[in-house]
Amino acid sequence: MDRDRLYELLRAVSSGTCDPADAARELEVLPFAELVDDAETHVHARVDHHRAVRTGFPEVVYCQGKTAAQVAAITHEIIGQDAVVLATRATLEHYSAIRGFAPDAIWHDAAHVVVVDRREDPPSQGHVVVTTGGTADIPVAEEAAVCAEVMGCRVTRIFDVGVAGLHRLLAHTETLRSARAIIAVAGMEGALPSLVAGLVDVPVVAVPTSVGYGANFGGVSALLTMLNSCAGGIGVVNIDNGFGAAVLATRINRPPARLADTPDAPDGLDLPDVAAAPDTTDAPDAPDLPEVAAVSDASRPPDPARR
Repeated sequence: MDRDRLYELLRAVSSGTCDPADAARELEVLPFAELVDDAETHVHARVDHHRAVRTGFPEVVYCQGKTAAQVAAITHEIIGQDAVVLATRATLEHYSAIRGFAPDAIWHDAAHVVVVDRREDPPSQGHVVVTTGGTADIPVAEEAAVCAEVMGCRVTRIFDVGVAGLHRLLAHTETLRSARAIIAVAGMEGALPSLVAGLVDVPVVAVPTSVGYGANFGGVSALLTMLNSCAGGIGVVNIDNGFGAAVLATRINRPPARLADTPDAPDGLDLPDVAAAPDTTDAPDAPDLPEVAAVSDASRPPDPARR
């Protein structure tokens, strides 16, 4: 269930083409469904069927730490109500379990993402550019790129353009400036987002990766570099969090439909009236103040520092 389907259903009830009881049956699974384990001893997941209505995209399945059976059950529940499901941090075992009921599932090897997309016309709007400092950063960047594409963004990939070869990035300046949002993925010292942000006038989503030698501290060095950037317009997500970067970039690239007709400010933004300046036509003249005599050097107290 997403906003478009909800509005369609409400319009159908309003026009009389849909029986209220039928609409109620379609909505009865909202807002969530409880899934129990095989032994039916406890609930292992509560699937949020209202996520797309609130945020514009269905609940995404984070596979790491979940069994193949749990991922399959959650994914099956989501695809039963929504036309698209996205599973991140997946393994081939997770993918195989999903294909058991969804043979149209697609495995993105570099990103470790599984996608089941049954939308008739998936959106591809705006422009998000995904960059990496090096080739080793591509898995995180691919997670960001694939997720952004599934969420409706047109994505361009520019990989291996780190600061060790500045000219490589500068060769793509026009492409960078054509984006509505840029995702900059880098490990090591994590300087790429600062470089990108200094070239463009759009938000840059910085993603530190755990790529690097010992003093990289698993991505902490890149994270701190990005947080301390002197370039403006940078937002930083967690280490290796390509998915989080995709969500943020998507919301920048594809703002909610309710803002489509309000280029200057959101609807319903009531600002207080600015009080007019008081009329001073009849105000009394300012009183005359006595002149203050200048203080001569001779009358100043001695400066202790000069002694």
